Amino acid sequence: MRYGNDPKRRAEKIVQLKIFQQLKINKMKNIILSALAISFILVSCKQNKEVETVNTSTNTPETATVKVNPNSFSIKEIVTDYLSLKNALTKDDSNATADAGKALAETLGKIDMKKLSGEQMKTYMDIADDVKEHAEHIGGNAGNIAHQREHFVLLSKDINDLIKTFGTEQKLYQDFCPMADEGKGAIWISEVKEIKNPYFGSEMLTCGSVRNEF
Repeated sequence: MRYGNDPKRRAEKIVQLKIFQQLKINKMKNIILSALAISFILVSCKQNKEVETVNTSTNTPETATVKVNPNSFSIKEIVTDYLSLKNALTKDDSNATADAGKALAETLGKIDMKKLSGEQMKTYMDIADDVKEHAEHIGGNAGNIAHQREHFVLLSKDINDLIKTFGTEQKLYQDFCPMADEGKGAIWISEVKEIKNPYFGSEMLTCGSVRNEF
């Protein structure tokens, strides 16, 4: 043997071998951990990129292609009154909101439905009945803008359905506020692309985004 019968030298050599083996093991562990870390980073980056892509496509306004015959049934007056109501809410003007609600309810009673087919009339009446109910609640609650805004959430859905069903003669935008309706989010219809939030008024006037175009 190289170290003869010297037990001290043999013990030192055994210790050195063990240290060397442990160093090799630690080095391999570091290599494995580094590889795992790199893989995790690559996967995370890919996922973030996919999320960004999805969000980008979600925020891109969709354009509706409804063609309206000016000689056919029109909801223009309904939309005009709705927009007046919406604009009053953006200014936190509860009294003007109430007046617009009363005007909208009155307009609904004057709409000429003679040009509608039986099926179209049923569809219109189903939506218009709800519109009138919410317009009357809004009109009867001057001074209680919080309650008016609660009904405006549902009113806006109904107006959106009317526009999708019967079209529009003017450029309109479907806007969305993620914080409205107790954080559930709510839409509204606007005649301008600039965001003016009717659910929060001066508190958060520019909160929201355009989701659709008509």
